[in-house]
Amino acid sequence: MHRSHARTRRSLAVSLALAGLALAAPHARAAETAAKGRVETVKVHGRALEGNLSGEPADREVSIYLPPSYDRERSRRYPVVILLHGYSLTNKYWVGTGGQGFGSIDVPGAMDRDVAGHKSREMILVMPDGNSKYDGSMYSSSVTSGDWEGFIADDLVGYVDGHYRTIANRASRGLAGHSMGGYGAIRIGMKRPDAFSSLYILSACCLMNDPAGFARRPPPAPPSASGENASAAPRPRGFANVVNAEAAAWSPNPSNPPTYFDLPGAEGVDAALVAQKWAANSPLVMLDQYIENLKRYSGIGMDVGLQDGLSASNEQLAKRLEAYKLPVAFETYEGDHVNRIAERMEQHVLPYFSQHLRFDAKR
Repeated sequence: MHRSHARTRRSLAVSLALAGLALAAPHARAAETAAKGRVETVKVHGRALEGNLSGEPADREVSIYLPPSYDRERSRRYPVVILLHGYSLTNKYWVGTGGQGFGSIDVPGAMDRDVAGHKSREMILVMPDGNSKYDGSMYSSSVTSGDWEGFIADDLVGYVDGHYRTIANRASRGLAGHSMGGYGAIRIGMKRPDAFSSLYILSACCLMNDPAGFARRPPPAPPSASGENASAAPRPRGFANVVNAEAAAWSPNPSNPPTYFDLPGAEGVDAALVAQKWAANSPLVMLDQYIENLKRYSGIGMDVGLQDGLSASNEQLAKRLEAYKLPVAFETYEGDHVNRIAERMEQHVLPYFSQHLRFDAKR
């Protein structure tokens, strides 16, 4: 009788232990699923931005997402994706704040969910501030606004590789952007295949630039001078300022202080020369010169909303790339310029790079 009770107690103890293990397993899986990456905010000095005539700071704020395993697996190295934000925004747009009326995108959360759901592998995400005194750098190369191409492809890449456990070669490095950032991604991508191996272009602006279009708009407010003695009068913000940003990037003029650029339609400006300068900074015009560079890419992703005013030019760029038999994956979707970018990032952009980047250290 006593032996029977003992066996019963032992059986009950074993059953409870097994039940405990069964209950613990889902909790362990849930804890693993809930693992999150973290974001650091750093300042990166851009040698390429030094001495620009607009007085843009050469030290730029950068948000850097480190994936869930980064602090645990101290010997592991990761691919890198650089994300370029749109006009009038900053690096904060990608980390859930600073949308300036356009909302903001929680890219770290999207990356965590993709990793937990096995939709994407772990990557380091680098999100620089590309804003300017005119609300956007256009990620171009200009004596006036600075050499942003060099900052992204050299200074920023060098900093990240020097301070984080990256797989420091082009096969493990991607470049993406939305709107002005999409323009920056194709512009820099065309010129710098030594730095990047795959691209993703979301709703790129400025693919064909014609300053004559500004003649049909209200004239912009005159920009203030740069430096400490700049006018204290309020200057235009947001899209009222875009012509100044584009002129600083595409029609610089070091002989025209205090702005050091030629504004389209301004008195005494050679309109034909400005038009040619702007066209020369248009990816649809630039493309044919850089085909051999673009052939080095393992993938070029593109998408645009059907209700986006930029859909026609983005589709034109995709067709031009396809005509050269480049590895283009182009999609359209029901949406406008901003309303589905968070979804596109999580469901398409991050998984795309997970498929196209190298996750080992082989060159």
